[in-house]
Amino acid sequence: MSFVVDRTVGPDQFRELLAKAALSFRGYNQTNLGRTRELLEHPRYEAIVADYLERASRVCNECTGRKANLIDRVRRGEETTLDSYAEAVALIVAMELAQLNLLKEHFHIEYHKALVSFGFSLGEIAAVAAGGILNMEDALRIPLSLADDCAALADNVTLAVLFSREQRLPADEVNRICMQINTEGNGIIGVSTILAPNSMLVLGQGSTIDRLREELNRSMPKQVYLRVNGGSWPPLHTSIMWQKAVPNRAAVMMQASAFQLQKPEPAILSLVTGKVSYDRLNARELIHQWVDHPQKLWDAIYESLVLGVETYIHVGPEPNIVPATLKRLKENVEGQSRASFGMRALSVAAQRRWLQSMLPQRTALLRATTVQQINLEDWLLEQNDFLS
Repeated sequence: MSFVVDRTVGPDQFRELLAKAALSFRGYNQTNLGRTRELLEHPRYEAIVADYLERASRVCNECTGRKANLIDRVRRGEETTLDSYAEAVALIVAMELAQLNLLKEHFHIEYHKALVSFGFSLGEIAAVAAGGILNMEDALRIPLSLADDCAALADNVTLAVLFSREQRLPADEVNRICMQINTEGNGIIGVSTILAPNSMLVLGQGSTIDRLREELNRSMPKQVYLRVNGGSWPPLHTSIMWQKAVPNRAAVMMQASAFQLQKPEPAILSLVTGKVSYDRLNARELIHQWVDHPQKLWDAIYESLVLGVETYIHVGPEPNIVPATLKRLKENVEGQSRASFGMRALSVAAQRRWLQSMLPQRTALLRATTVQQINLEDWLLEQNDFLS
């Protein structure tokens, strides 16, 4: 991993830090196994891990009509692909909830006592299940029943990172350009994630990413860059999902789902809103919006700092987006803070104008330099001396 996590805390410290901790659930990626095989083969963890994987396999079979055996896949070390997207969804959510159950059963750590939780993309579904609003099976039925259509929509879709090294990206202008391109009739493009004020993820069909680059070159400063990422990606959190009516079909499914009419524990920062928005009645509406609304990751991370989060506990196999985002934020804030001392460093400060303009009003960002990160699967595999 390219980010530093604190693996030194023991169970007692872990229990104490929960009151000011955020549970961060990962989403779909092109690699999804992480250290799941090690957890499955661990003599003390095997029963719980196998139970969650078996239950998730059954729901996957039910929803897709195809045989899935997540335990065998994990033991073979066989990564998922877009062709097995449904199994990837089932695997990720199952392992996120299994890891939390391992905390509870083997270390008597009540994860519900965390200050807050949030999930990137698919991770929000896991956060809803962990918060007690849905059980794992009902939570999985929503994305699994629509997984094949989501994967089919990935055909001819390109993921790109839009970023600036010097200034904030004008989100309204980016959205205007995307809307203009959509009217040309050669595919749909849209922002799927706000990573930071100076960076976002964009998903586009056909040649729309190339068209975005052309328009950016005309209307944006030269310091704005568009970098294409390889692979195929289901276009969640964009209006491309409308093409198979995925949001509305999800909403219809949820009308009869067994949602618990209660506030989640811990409270959930929704990436639909970037705020603690789940109450005892609105989970269906938020998950409906989750399908096609951009992920407000930056807003959620900033809000977590405002709430007083001191530790981020990354849940799931091989977490990536949120740990990397926090690491990058820490480095930027440290660099900007150093640059604020002395005339010699003014040139460095100018390179981070997007951050420089925000720090006076958003002092909570300064706390990003002191937060710690715990990768839960790593932590679980290093606790043999404390297992009960």
